[in-house]
Amino acid sequence: MLLNLNIIDLAVVKSLNLDLQQGMSVLTGETGAGKSILLTALGLALGDRADSDYVRPNSTRAEINLEFDLSDAPLARQWLEDNDLNDDQQCFIRRIVKQDGGSKAYINNRPVTLQSLKQLSALLVEIHGQHDHLTLLDPEQQRRLLDTFANNQLLLEKLNHVYQSWKKQNTELNNLIKASSDQTEREELLRYQLEELQQLDLDNYDYTALSEEHNRLANLGRILTEGQLQLDILYENEQQSVNQMLSHSLNALTDLAQFSPELNEISELLTEAQIQIEEGSQQLRRFLETQEADPLRLSWLEEQIGIIQDISRKHQASAEEIPQIALDLQQQLNNITHSSERIEELTQTTEQLLTDYQTLSLQLSEDRSQNGHKLEKSISAMIKELGMPQGEFLVSITHNNDEQPKINGNDKIEFLVSANPGLPAKPLAKVASGGELSRISLAIQVTTSTDKTTPTMIFDEVDSGIGGSIAEIVGQKLRSLSTNRQVLCVTHLPQVASQAHQHLFVKKDQSETTSSTVALLNKSERIEEVARMLGGVNITKNTLIHAEEMLDIK
Repeated sequence: MLLNLNIIDLAVVKSLNLDLQQGMSVLTGETGAGKSILLTALGLALGDRADSDYVRPNSTRAEINLEFDLSDAPLARQWLEDNDLNDDQQCFIRRIVKQDGGSKAYINNRPVTLQSLKQLSALLVEIHGQHDHLTLLDPEQQRRLLDTFANNQLLLEKLNHVYQSWKKQNTELNNLIKASSDQTEREELLRYQLEELQQLDLDNYDYTALSEEHNRLANLGRILTEGQLQLDILYENEQQSVNQMLSHSLNALTDLAQFSPELNEISELLTEAQIQIEEGSQQLRRFLETQEADPLRLSWLEEQIGIIQDISRKHQASAEEIPQIALDLQQQLNNITHSSERIEELTQTTEQLLTDYQTLSLQLSEDRSQNGHKLEKSISAMIKELGMPQGEFLVSITHNNDEQPKINGNDKIEFLVSANPGLPAKPLAKVASGGELSRISLAIQVTTSTDKTTPTMIFDEVDSGIGGSIAEIVGQKLRSLSTNRQVLCVTHLPQVASQAHQHLFVKKDQSETTSSTVALLNKSERIEEVARMLGGVNITKNTLIHAEEMLDIK
């Protein structure tokens, strides 16, 4: 359960440290006092979208810290262990919202993604908002509520896994069948393109080497002429070669070295240079001797390069990419060649998956039907208690196994209600008024929450639109929920507030900068607050007595 809520610089809250207890806690206060910001803080800490507007003016960031006791949350403990975030029986969640709207999340002082935070939060806290009755009109929400009541999660996961497999295989099958209609034309084109590529001897294909060889043969005349000229300059011209001139220089320096020994080092360097020139010249000579004009080879190279460039333009690719293009074309051809085998294989696979899906879908439908009757009885009984004495709640489930598979099964689920005797049950949107819809929604929330494992439940003004004795019954129902879990309820109704084990009062202080504070009320303070909720501005002695009587009933 939630042990502590700590808020720093969030909107109207400068600093708040709130301890919470097991059982039912109510949060009351004047309209605008700041009750909603506490729920906003909880939502942020549990993974809601961050916004820079949440940061208190003149502050650099807002921070929310939650402390949980996990002794009543085995699923959360397991999740923390699976994600290497466990810390004995406690869990600390921290969310920081910066002035620029950015945020960071931490679990047990280790940074986590928002997705991870939401996964854990779903195992710790469940929040019911004051507008939940509007979402109740959504067929998908009705389906979700029934499956939650029926504990169908594992069966749904198995069915949806089969559905996703069937969808993937069926899509591939349909694409292959569609492609097979123009298979012959496509196959002919691929074969032609492959034959065109295969004339390039793709096993030994090396465009860079071809280009280099072509470049050499095309410029062979220049290579031979210029090469011979440089060979003459370096070595073979006996009168004026570099080698000859170096020999003269070495002779002269050797004579001078007898007068200046320092010149010996220079002579050694020049001797090494002469050796290098001689070796280089010999290699150049051998190279030139091996060069031979080959017009036929040059013509072949030009033809090959021309073919390569034409193919490159056709496929809008570089010459180096041609081998990969050939592989891709061959793969496409193989797919077409073997498409009939693949179609047969996929047909068998999809038929088996369809059979598996229909079996699971029928099983799910039967389970929904059984639990739908239980849900009908529970909610019908509760809405009668909540001021709809003639009300009847029905769950309509229509199964169509002939339809193509769909996510979450082939059932059409619809919540129906009859508010008056003798009238047929009709969809909620067509029959229920705003107040009736609110009561039905509350009945569903309470009923579907009975068997949940979530240790903490928060109700945000779900009792709006009701009053009197019905409000007292609502309070009793919420209190009964807190028997084996923690319930936190934001309310304006004294009948609900009087049912709580713990009463928290939100007050706005506007002496300087506006800020909200939360105080835990003692018995006498609770009497005054319940009296305020009963009597408004002018609280009489009778109002105080009435408030005390309401609290003494507990």
